Amino acid sequence: MEVGPSEMIHSDPSQPGQLSSAQVKRIDHSKPVIIGLYGLPGCGKTFWLDDLKTVLSNDEFAFYDGSDVVAAVTPGGLEAFHNLTKEAQNDCRERAIGKVKQESHNTGKAAIVAGHFMFWAEEDENGESVCTPGDLNTYTHILYLDPPAELIAKYRFDDDKRSRPNVSISHLTKWKQTEKSQLRYLCRCHDILFVPIYPPLESVNSLICDFHRHTESYNMNLVKQKMDEILGAYSTLETVILMDADKTLAEEDSGVLFWEQVGLPPAESKNSGPLKALFSGPLGYSYTGFRQAALLYEEAVIGEEFEACCQAVSSMVHMYRDIVGLLHLVRKTSYVRAVVVTCGIRSVWEKVLKREGLSETVKVIGGGRVADGLVVTPSVKAELVTYLRASRGLHVVAFGDSPLDLEMLKAADQAIVITGEEITRSKSMEVKLAEAIGKNGFQPCQAVLAPYATPRLDNTRLPLVQLTDQCFIDSVLSRRKIRSLHVIHATDRAAAKLLMTPTRDASVSGPALRDVHRRVGWYLGTEFCTQIIGLESHPISHVQGHQTEGHRLLNEKATLIVPLMRGGEPMAFGVNDAFPIAMFHHAKLPEDIQHDHLKNMATIILVDSVVNSGKSILQFVKHIRSLHSTIRIVVVAGVIHSQTVSTGMIARELGRFNGLSFVALRLSDNQFTGSGTTDTGNRLFNTVHMT
Repeated sequence: MEVGPSEMIHSDPSQPGQLSSAQVKRIDHSKPVIIGLYGLPGCGKTFWLDDLKTVLSNDEFAFYDGSDVVAAVTPGGLEAFHNLTKEAQNDCRERAIGKVKQESHNTGKAAIVAGHFMFWAEEDENGESVCTPGDLNTYTHILYLDPPAELIAKYRFDDDKRSRPNVSISHLTKWKQTEKSQLRYLCRCHDILFVPIYPPLESVNSLICDFHRHTESYNMNLVKQKMDEILGAYSTLETVILMDADKTLAEEDSGVLFWEQVGLPPAESKNSGPLKALFSGPLGYSYTGFRQAALLYEEAVIGEEFEACCQAVSSMVHMYRDIVGLLHLVRKTSYVRAVVVTCGIRSVWEKVLKREGLSETVKVIGGGRVADGLVVTPSVKAELVTYLRASRGLHVVAFGDSPLDLEMLKAADQAIVITGEEITRSKSMEVKLAEAIGKNGFQPCQAVLAPYATPRLDNTRLPLVQLTDQCFIDSVLSRRKIRSLHVIHATDRAAAKLLMTPTRDASVSGPALRDVHRRVGWYLGTEFCTQIIGLESHPISHVQGHQTEGHRLLNEKATLIVPLMRGGEPMAFGVNDAFPIAMFHHAKLPEDIQHDHLKNMATIILVDSVVNSGKSILQFVKHIRSLHSTIRIVVVAGVIHSQTVSTGMIARELGRFNGLSFVALRLSDNQFTGSGTTDTGNRLFNTVHMT
């Protein structure tokens, strides 16, 4: 907050790595968006704040002048504030930013606060910061108004509303550079996005709107949406190849080339220029770190100049010929697609792929600028693999070269490490690989593509493959056999005929029908779920007074029974009768099952009265697999349409998932969707009069 000097916040911008990532508090996405509008006194903050009020929605944003808020929390207002001690002034500033934060939390609005970071009289050797710990713990973003010092001097001279001391342009320049340097450092230590600005108001408006909506979960949803758009046209898709870009598709690193193209001296552009300092600092390779990287790109070049720079960089990138050949083979299939997922600049790689004639079939997911809408982090890469495998049931082959790709490689069905020249490849990758190989079944291969490069590790731990070898090509491009679904049913059993009779009797409804469904659930659980899941022994007290061995469902305490509401509830109660110590949770929609429900669970039993088309079951299975890739899923139903679990598109989709079984009292060839008096749910709950 602004107004008057207080104790200087001591920080050393020359030591950006003094805080470890473990020491830095990660962003709390539940806290409100608070955007600081900073800059030197007289640079135009009040003018900009007033203009923003006219273009941003008052339903979504609240606007604050820092001095007004300080006055509001200080008895006696600003005049009294100026007479306080430095400690008392600091306390007022803390209460002021706390007031903004609380109001933003209460209203749900994002706040934009105009304030000062530092006051610095020209005769003083150092400036004094008025930024408090409360500011640094509250702000999520800081926009720094950065007009030329000459323009600030003119604004100050022409301002007839405030009397400001005359200061030299050289002092304004030094003051501004000091503020930017210290703010940039402090923001990285407190997970605050920082960007110097002085574009047209429309651009700032767009940036603020992006700050308002963009969170880590929002970003992940955008990435998945982009992937769905890319793959949506391919109904017969079986395999997806995910490829990193820099040093994977080519020997070159487009980030290094970009900063050289921008015009940084070679010593500064080496190792990705400003990005080296960013990613080696407190933010690391986090979501916030990559968002800040996008702001650094935009700070360096904007608009058409950015695209021109990307074009120049793309001309210096030469893809490995073996990878180009493999991707051209992918073009000829309808069931394999390749997607480049890069933490680098999307535009560069789109241009490289276009030059190679691959842009129509190989798409790129990546960022580079805020306008791209998303950022790709190492965790995004890994989650994409899980999403493709678990939610879409696809076989995933992953290519990468560095520790940033390692989680993606570990999550894939097939992992290929690209090995380049020793002088340019990641030095830490071998250590990371050595630690990961063999754990949880991770067994990658390596392809040595750079001329004269030596393999990583050894051929035993990291076997060599040739991307041009037919065996390797077949392993990637071959059709995937769809598993036959594991289905157990009692259609022809005498017990089933007895149990199903009242379920089909139109005269049986309400409590009587619910009781029948409950008995069906107990029967299916006892007779069939135990076959699929297994039993475990446990000690019980014998009626004759001694200990003996009893049996229950394997991992019964780690079993979750989920009735699909509302029709599945009575039968689910019967399953619960068979397995009384299992957990029970209702679900109407897949999203009703959350990660916490599956934590430490071994089995989930989905229960419904009738499975007709299977679409809802498919949605539940996809959702569960997106949360937990290995939990056993058992679907229990009174009636299942036979085509749903044998032939057809739904059966094909369901057949891609491991650990999935079906239990039914009866399989039916009659696909019929009931309504009114024929709807099972209506009959169960006596709502047959409702349509």
